Amino acid sequence: MKLTGKVLVAQGGGPTAVINQSMVGAVLESRKFPQVTKVYGAINGVNGIINENFIDLTQETTHNLEQIAKTPSSALRSTRDKPDEKYCLEIFDMLQAHEIRYFFYIGGNDSADTVRIVNAYAEKSDYQFRAIHIPKTIDNDLLVNDHTPGYGSAAKFVAQAFTGVDLDNRALPGVYIGVVMGRHAGFLTAASALAKKYHDDGPHLIYLPERAFSLDQFLMDVKEVHDQYGRCVVAVSEGIADSSGTPIAATMLQQVERDAHGNINLSGGGLGDLLASYVKNNLRVNRVRSDTFGYLQRSFPLAVSSVDQSEAREVGEKAAQFAIWYDADGSVTIHRTGDYSVDYQLTSLDLVARYTKLMPDEYINDKGNYVTEAFRNYARPLVGSLPNIAHLRSPSITKIIKK
Repeated sequence: MKLTGKVLVAQGGGPTAVINQSMVGAVLESRKFPQVTKVYGAINGVNGIINENFIDLTQETTHNLEQIAKTPSSALRSTRDKPDEKYCLEIFDMLQAHEIRYFFYIGGNDSADTVRIVNAYAEKSDYQFRAIHIPKTIDNDLLVNDHTPGYGSAAKFVAQAFTGVDLDNRALPGVYIGVVMGRHAGFLTAASALAKKYHDDGPHLIYLPERAFSLDQFLMDVKEVHDQYGRCVVAVSEGIADSSGTPIAATMLQQVERDAHGNINLSGGGLGDLLASYVKNNLRVNRVRSDTFGYLQRSFPLAVSSVDQSEAREVGEKAAQFAIWYDADGSVTIHRTGDYSVDYQLTSLDLVARYTKLMPDEYINDKGNYVTEAFRNYARPLVGSLPNIAHLRSPSITKIIKK
């Protein structure tokens, strides 16, 4: 059955370097179909929908859309609103009022859940409507998907950033701690190891939310590496937690703040400062530094993966095809079919919404403080080329004056 009416595209959650590729893919593909009367974009995601803040993307030139596609961050802007049932009913009422027949929402698992609830209202109301969730998240934590658009580029940034940090730390040794985004899943922090070339390259230690974190074990690990190399580079996920599941960052807060999703606020440099102070106070190390990457890894324009760009574009195009050609609802999912190729499928929203995918056990070493070669083999195709770093190989001369 061909549904005649408008398309609405929205973006939700954290921006990425390639989310606009998905938006433009959905828009341009939708504009090819005669039954599509208009293509709208919602400014600020679901918040823009309930406030009727729409723009007419039918009138945007193809040339400018292609320029937008190559631009990081969310061109339609975003929101952190987490719609409940009442909120989703408001969304559905607005879609119905504007005769929106096709709804494409680009985002993570909460966005998928929003699509699921809105679609359920349409079915109850017997309103002819197709809703598709388009995957996006630098956390790479969507179920069913082999990986998600946004991750490859963010991972490329993290890998290159730690390459630079390691070169700096090699020149002026000490302990460096870099805190990377990742509340429940450690895929992004794990990417810090992807550019490692020599046996003594950093990061030397990687800590992920999938393993319980112990400050005492952390200190012993740092001491062991520092004793061996005279320096130590550490990558840490912001969401590392103790054996009881309490985030380490929260243990130092007198008052815990939570976001709209009920998550403890992990932003700021608190975790890095805590770990750096612990090392300083307990080990004889002169130089101890920490950084929190924060938003840096999300929309950095000079670290975009070409694979990430092309796949982000295709999931947007496939969303339009699944909804308009095949008259179907669901979530577009990415499946690895070779070394390296992918296929796109339409998956039930129930299987993608709400839940979080974690790093598989085979990607984390037995000690829980580094990643395995299996992870590197998984992630390298998503990131693409990385800088080729070289070290001097000249032999040392024999000392004449011995001190």
